[in-house]
This record gives sequence, C-alpha cells and structure tokens, in this order.
Amino acid sequence: MNETTRRLSGAEHTRAALLRAGLKLFGERGFEAASTRDIAAAANANIGSIAYHFGGKEGLYAACADHIVALISEVLESALGDVKAPQAAMPPREARAMLGQTLQAMAGFIVQRPEAGEIVQFLLRELTHPSAALDTIYAGIFEPAHKRLCILWEAATGEPAESERTKITVFTLIGQVIYFRIGRAAVLRRMGWSQIGMREAQSVMEVAGSNLAAILEARGRDEP
Repeated sequence: MNETTRRLSGAEHTRAALLRAGLKLFGERGFEAASTRDIAAAANANIGSIAYHFGGKEGLYAACADHIVALISEVLESALGDVKAPQAAMPPREARAMLGQTLQAMAGFIVQRPEAGEIVQFLLRELTHPSAALDTIYAGIFEPAHKRLCILWEAATGEPAESERTKITVFTLIGQVIYFRIGRAAVLRRMGWSQIGMREAQSVMEVAGSNLAAILEARGRDEP
C-alpha cells in the first residue's frame, strides 16, 4: 500500500514538473522550438514520461493551457467568494467592494507569484501566434472573467456591462497590473528595486486600488 502511494505521488510530482517545465519553455521558445528532450530535462524526468502523462508534446501544450485556466480561475474565485454570477442589480457598494477584492487578488498573483511570469510569457506568445490553446484560455478564463467584471462595473457605476466604454475600462484596470509583470525589468530599474517582494507588491496593489477608487468616485452612482 505504501509503495503504491509513493509511486502515485511520484507520478503526480513528475506530471506537475512537466507542466511547469512545459509552461516555461513553451513561453520562452514557442511550441516548435521547445523540444520534448529539453522539457523532460528541465523537469528532471524521462523523455517518455511526456507521452505517458500527456500523450505527447501537443497534449502537454494543451495541458498547459488547461493549467492556466484552472489556476487563474482559482485566484478569481478566492476573491469573489461564493458569488458565482454577479448581477447588475446588486448594491453599488457591494459591487465596488468585489471589484476591489478582485483587482487586489489579480495584482497579488500577477505581480508577486513566480509562476505568474511563466503564465504571462506563455499568454503573450499565444496572443502573438494564436493556436487552439488560446481558444481554451479565452473561453475558459478571458471572456467569462471579463464579462463578470463588466457586470460588476455596471452594478457599481450604472454604465451598461456590454458597452464599449465599460469593456475598455475593465481592460485598462487589468492592464495596469499586467504591466508590472511584462515590464518587470524596466520597473525594477526605474524603482531601484532588487526584486518585487511582498512590500513592493503591496505598494503596487495600493496604487492599483487607489486608481480604481478614483475612477469609481468619478463615474460611480449613489446607493439606491
């Protein structure tokens, strides 16, 4: 029994290591240039384990997309709690609070957590050279998360969720946070930081939260 458990744990560890290595190398090099040999070496795994766990290189690439969807969905769910489908009719104060919680959760994840760099790099390559993986990520997280935030924005401000203005506003709120990952090297130089640790991430989250509050104050609506 114990030996079986150890084998299962080892297999799960290998699968997770291959996912991390695939995410990193696919993001850095692209699908074609990232060889299965290099991915297996980075994961400290046998090259045959890619076929065993994922059916091959294509399966690993698809699994990386699924992993991104699952991880970001988990971050958003932790921010939104039990609220699965925000309604435009919810009280403005509640909607504003949920917007703030979600933005803070996204900022904390994107700016501070190491794996976010590999995810953003993978996404940037997919956005530049789209494949079926982008369809998975768009349908699994981009579109539903953006729609959800737009509904919250309508509840908070009264501006229609599907209006062009609301959609652009939500994109800009997300974009200000993502820049700190995309432009990380430039940010570190300009800020004189050696890293973006907990203190630095907190500073970014505070400013992002202040930006949101300022926009909501200018474009918000009174409680019913």
